[in-house]
Amino acid sequence: MPKITILPHESICPEGAEFDAEPGVSVLNAALRQKVRIEHACEKSCACTTCHVILREGFDSLEEPDENEEDYLDKAWGLEPESRLSCQAIVADEDLVVEIPKYTINMVSENH
Repeated sequence: MPKITILPHESICPEGAEFDAEPGVSVLNAALRQKVRIEHACEKSCACTTCHVILREGFDSLEEPDENEEDYLDKAWGLEPESRLSCQAIVADEDLVVEIPKYTINMVSENH
């Protein structure tokens, strides 16, 4: 089973996290199951950028983003070549190292 490592983030996950994830689940759902509260203002429908993450390892194991995800990624704060929307990044068979960017663009902050 692949392992997801969440790098430390000042407010969301100060000490980082490491957990197993089933292939076929989104990075966002796997993180939420482990109480890593990545923002997801559009409720995982690929309609915003609040769940933007950077895959520091394992990026190439994910399927290519579709055009809709790429369009939203273009609007994300701190976009990098290994950026994905965690609601759309589906865990495959390799371990992942995930960085949650310091900032997110969220016009309405919601508690999930």
